[in-house]
Amino acid sequence: MKTLLALLLTCALVLPAFAADDEKEEDRVKESGVVLKEILNIPDDIPQDLLDKAYCVVVLPSVKKGAFGVGGSYGRGVMLCRGGQRYTRSWGPPALYALEGVSIGFQLGGQATDFVLLVMNDKGAQSLLSSKVKLGADASAAAGPVGRTAEAATDVVLSAEILSYSRAKGLFAGVSLEGSTLRSDGSANDKLYGQKLSARDIIRGGKVKAPPSAHDLIAALNAKSPRNKAEAPAHAKSKKK
Repeated sequence: MKTLLALLLTCALVLPAFAADDEKEEDRVKESGVVLKEILNIPDDIPQDLLDKAYCVVVLPSVKKGAFGVGGSYGRGVMLCRGGQRYTRSWGPPALYALEGVSIGFQLGGQATDFVLLVMNDKGAQSLLSSKVKLGADASAAAGPVGRTAEAATDVVLSAEILSYSRAKGLFAGVSLEGSTLRSDGSANDKLYGQKLSARDIIRGGKVKAPPSAHDLIAALNAKSPRNKAEAPAHAKSKKK
């Protein structure tokens, strides 16, 4: 009898903790959807032609200076990619990611900053799906241009694998995140999907469906940029050779 009571007490204590963890990860996905929808509705936001050529998008809401290390930053968010072998289908399920970075100059007084990163080719996507990536070293990165088109973009921007944007204190702009690192948040992904999965399993493996918490996030991208308009996706080039 005592053993049964002890077991019931343990379940009563442990199960709410698991539920809280799941809720926390789901909230993170929902918040990413809210942030992305708001940013996509800014008049001079991410140029449409760049968004239409993006293979993947990373959304990192409320990154705070000083939250990680001395003078550094730490944030959690999501990464999702277009589906299909050549990234030509609708947007797929998100994997949870973490940003760890050096001090970002424009963050004042611990001001929380939202980040959106565009992954512009297969090489950049594969890097982020494979391992921890240092921006500017393991993957070329640049501050993204803003406005309705990317006509004024420099060659550096157009050749970058990852373009990054920020929103802080109501201001939206391209920002360099070179020196920061992005990595899959493995334990958080396990909690969100209820099984052990890699970011590649989630994003490219077709092993899971998007959770309900990702509905608004995926819907916003499918509405704004339903298909990849890159002239020659990387897989298509390799097939032609």
